Amino acid sequence: MPSGMSFELSDDQELIRKSVAELCARFDDHYWLEKDQAHEFPQEFYDAIASGGWLGMTIPEEYGGHGLGITEATLLLEEVSRSGAAMNGASAIHLSIFGMQPVVKHGSDELKAETLPRIVDGDLHVCFGVTEPGAGLDTSRITTFARREGDHYRVNGRKVWISKALESEKILLLTRTTLYDEVAKKTDGMTLFLTDLDRAHVDIRPIKKMGRNAVSSNELFIDDLMVPVAHRVGEEGQGFRYILDGLNPERMLIAAEALGIGRVALEKAVTYGNERHVFNRPIGMNQGLQFPLADSLARLDAAELVLRKATWLYDNGKPCGREANTAKYLCADAGFGAADRALQLHGGMGYSEEYHVARYFREARLMKIAPVSQEMILNFLGEHVLGLPRSY
Repeated sequence: MPSGMSFELSDDQELIRKSVAELCARFDDHYWLEKDQAHEFPQEFYDAIASGGWLGMTIPEEYGGHGLGITEATLLLEEVSRSGAAMNGASAIHLSIFGMQPVVKHGSDELKAETLPRIVDGDLHVCFGVTEPGAGLDTSRITTFARREGDHYRVNGRKVWISKALESEKILLLTRTTLYDEVAKKTDGMTLFLTDLDRAHVDIRPIKKMGRNAVSSNELFIDDLMVPVAHRVGEEGQGFRYILDGLNPERMLIAAEALGIGRVALEKAVTYGNERHVFNRPIGMNQGLQFPLADSLARLDAAELVLRKATWLYDNGKPCGREANTAKYLCADAGFGAADRALQLHGGMGYSEEYHVARYFREARLMKIAPVSQEMILNFLGEHVLGLPRSY
């Protein structure tokens, strides 16, 4: 075996897994069910994660963080998801853990000093404003515009599917500063800001959705939001390049969250398969129920290996686009498959909220759409890995 290849987690990584699992065990399935049904942010969980120092995992040490890699961040989020918190738990902390990377890499010293320590101690909630109703996944087509006026920019536009906007004080906001028709390259002319979500100029409207209701998703209407030049991240016109830095790690984090849901769903199914007796035998004895679970186990294990490879490559500064996308694709598929089979094994009880697998099912389904759809991943692999003509 080539030197440097190891499938073992380090002692520190094992400790992260164990510590996070212990912390999450304080918040059981009933906690998450109640938060989901009440559409209420899981503040107690968020505070516990913050006071444990976990929000600062990838933030540099000089700002109070741990300066760890994406491998550690994925272990953390997998354990959160696996505890039964699923996407409600993961989405509550996801952006704090890695979303600030563009600011860490490209923000001014003032901007970093002002915001990063507050992210670490949990005091500052931030949302990520990229997606727009008219642009979808074609980010070059965003129309939210920031017009420079002296030492400020005047911003107008709309954003959609903005998680945590209700809870957030600030927004990492991608805008156009040059019109689409006036740029040489379609991804030029975009500028990134980290600025205050001023409610007087930003109307936030929650979107009614299928699941993950403890964390809001919102439509934003931005009307003459004045943003100081000091809130700009890096150079004007380079914003798209800055957010690209975060795309591969984001796919890995989502993959880990999907993996966690698949694992907890499988666990629940095995328990029920052993306990539930019909026709004088445990239902888990029936191959029609046992084989799908065994198949899901194999698929989750395989998907996890690709994810481990992807995070290792990223943390070692190597190209990882192929592996990051593949991990997201396979983990989302395996996670949802496991949740679906767990629900099926529970029969009618799976459809009730009492056994929690229905919630896992709803939340795992999201992973095949967000933050990028399975189809777009196949586009990426087809074009950039296989070298086939671009299909869109």
